Amino acid sequence: MRVAILSDTHGLLRPEIKEILKTCEVILHGGDINSQKILDELKEIAPVYVVRGNNDKEWAAALEYELMFTLSGLRICMVHNKKHRRTDLSGIDLFVYGHSHKYEEKMVDGVYYLNPGSCGARRFRQPVTMAVLEIEEESGKWQIHKIDLTERGETKEDKPFQGINEKNLKTVVETIVREMRAGRKVEDIAKKLGVDSEFVEQVCRIYVTHPGVDAQGIMDKMEVSALFERKL
Repeated sequence: MRVAILSDTHGLLRPEIKEILKTCEVILHGGDINSQKILDELKEIAPVYVVRGNNDKEWAAALEYELMFTLSGLRICMVHNKKHRRTDLSGIDLFVYGHSHKYEEKMVDGVYYLNPGSCGARRFRQPVTMAVLEIEEESGKWQIHKIDLTERGETKEDKPFQGINEKNLKTVVETIVREMRAGRKVEDIAKKLGVDSEFVEQVCRIYVTHPGVDAQGIMDKMEVSALFERKL
């Protein structure tokens, strides 16, 4: 059995990810899906086990924050943020979580911890990752395969952020927030300012999910220093 494990798609299901999912019998999603549309797309490919993430709002009210289930004898617990786990992991083989956007594998007290990272919208230089779990149904043996699409060269580089430089970056972020609060759409803001819509979307997302954050705080959370390490 091949099981796709992904998390933090944040409204984006990449075509190359969908091709990998089609090779799997089951899909596990660690939360922050961001829309019913993405969940419906996943369900069209294979049965889905999914937990609710902190960015999954009213549309996801029916989703559980924590799941425990068994696949071919493998006992699995899944939650979005591992800090919010309520379940005792005694007897669990695999603990799946997300939230940090950083791939992680480790063994703790006989439990295999796995964060598949994020394969949604890329945050500057962060890799685009997921995992595939393979279970030998007869023997019960299993193994995890990390999939890093950035290493394999299967992702397109983010588009240059037109109109942004180190001198005007803070002003651009402040303007995006002001335009968003005025009720304008991401696409309209991007067009007006001459910047990439993905950049605008990330600014808006951080502003909404971190009440009270200012422009500098938004830039810190976006790791914008990486923006100027690249040749734009």
